[in-house]
Amino acid sequence: MPAPKLIRDLSDTSSYWAAVWTMCTMPDVHVICDAPIGCFNLVATAVPDYTDAIPHIENITPSIITEQEVGSSGTAASVQRTYENLRDTGLLDGKNLIVVSTAESEMIGSDLTDLVTRLQPGARFFHSESLTEDEWTGRDRVLHWLWQEYGRAQAAGIAPESGLVNIIGPTYGCFNSAADLHEVRRLIEGAGGRINLVFPLQARLADVPQLAKASLNVVMYKEFGHTLAQALGQPWLHAPMGMRGTTEFVQKLGQLLGTGAQAAAFIRREKETTLQAVWDLWKGPQGDWFPTTNLGIVATRTYVDGLQAYLGDELGMPIVFAASRPLRPGELDNEGVRQLLHRQAPAFVFGSINEKIYLSEAGARYTNFVPAAFPGPIVRRAVGTPFMGYRGCVYVLQEIVNRLYEVLFNFLPVDAAYAQARSAGGAPTAPLSTRAGALPWQAEAKKLLDQALEELPFIPRISASREIQMQVEALAHQRELTEVTAELVTAVLAARAS
Repeated sequence: MPAPKLIRDLSDTSSYWAAVWTMCTMPDVHVICDAPIGCFNLVATAVPDYTDAIPHIENITPSIITEQEVGSSGTAASVQRTYENLRDTGLLDGKNLIVVSTAESEMIGSDLTDLVTRLQPGARFFHSESLTEDEWTGRDRVLHWLWQEYGRAQAAGIAPESGLVNIIGPTYGCFNSAADLHEVRRLIEGAGGRINLVFPLQARLADVPQLAKASLNVVMYKEFGHTLAQALGQPWLHAPMGMRGTTEFVQKLGQLLGTGAQAAAFIRREKETTLQAVWDLWKGPQGDWFPTTNLGIVATRTYVDGLQAYLGDELGMPIVFAASRPLRPGELDNEGVRQLLHRQAPAFVFGSINEKIYLSEAGARYTNFVPAAFPGPIVRRAVGTPFMGYRGCVYVLQEIVNRLYEVLFNFLPVDAAYAQARSAGGAPTAPLSTRAGALPWQAEAKKLLDQALEELPFIPRISASREIQMQVEALAHQRELTEVTAELVTAVLAARAS
């Protein structure tokens, strides 16, 4: 009988979390989550604070399911009581009420559709399908549901206006959404478009019918938003990453908006200004690093595909592995990524806290970890850290080059004898550089050194080779040996690893 498959370190939340993080961005909504207190605290307070730096999502209240509701009475009474408390304290004034199911309420079959419609005019019940759907499916479904329930009928008399563009997708809990949204908005306006709605992050529920006013939609992420875009019936594009992808995006915007000349002028200016940093790094000595610096990527499909296209196809960096979340067929799951990183980690890993933990387990001291996905903890509220668009090309490349400089700094040769004597409170008798470097090496000792260097990223190997040789030969001098043995190399490598 085959062993059960281990599911390690989930990368995604459920569609209940997606519903809360989508609906609660709109200030004229109040959500009652049909949940126990713990499931409220995680989605409304703990996790947003460590990712979006939101101490507390204010427009959500739990029904506080207890054992009594689960075992016998059901959750209707607790939802009714929660609603009455909110109403009596004025917290629902000017708000639209939406009640959202959770895994706990769904397990006991709570369907509160009839109750919720009686609580308040316009109130709705959203069955989140938390037991069967992940956050990406959930976000896609709730965006479309909001249009169906609050927009489509009311938009019957609204005609699309040429030049207006919706940006669909940014919600709470989306990695780097502030910076990427800022850049995508800049690209649209640079190409001659005018922003209609940023939905749902910068909209109100009352604005939902206005989605029909745009003649073009830009969907920020590949994971969700496309169902709403298709339902709106206007052309739509995905937000871009990489130089080529961004240029094609701006050109397409110009074509669809009828602003081709303005889009072309914007591209020319960007190549002369924003992208100048990319050209300078490519033409400088740093350009030699790109084809020799390998990397791995674990993120949502948006960022995996975008980083592969930019870093791999455009800059020529070797991609050791790329794995999307949610998983696509043929890609590594979390356990597969963990095993690969334990065997031999690349120079760079773009990923989430899961990959950072795996690198720590592996003792991969020379691998640079770059946050590229939630779960965190990683705060991305600044608008100056985009991955998307032209500015994203510069930011990501700058991040890589600066980290390579850091690697080189860490491998600068140090006078180990001097450092050891200083830490012991004494004075060195002679610099290490004058006491090492002339001893012969046994073949087995040289083989062990070469094997150790093969496990390092390419950039630090030369400096590491010199540093390890100095340490080994210093140990040989201390033991008054006339050649370097395999035993000495093993001892030095073990000390470095510890």
